Amino acid sequence: MNTLILTGELWTYLADLNEQAQERLDTIMEQMKATEGVTEELKRTSQMEWVQRCNNIRNRAEEIVLHEMIYS
Repeated sequence: MNTLILTGELWTYLADLNEQAQERLDTIMEQMKATEGVTEELKRTSQMEWVQRCNNIRNRAEEIVLHEMIYS
């Protein structure tokens, strides 16, 4: 990490990591939505349930990304 700071590459590294994490998060969320049946039809017929399930999926997906990319 000190090398990144000294060479001025820390912000580039962090920006790249952030982009990769966001892409991974989006992918995981889409996969979970498909698997769990969280569809536009559900959004149309039961908006509160759709929001709750999307929030739940987002929370679980964020935990996965944190463990895969940040904590490891």
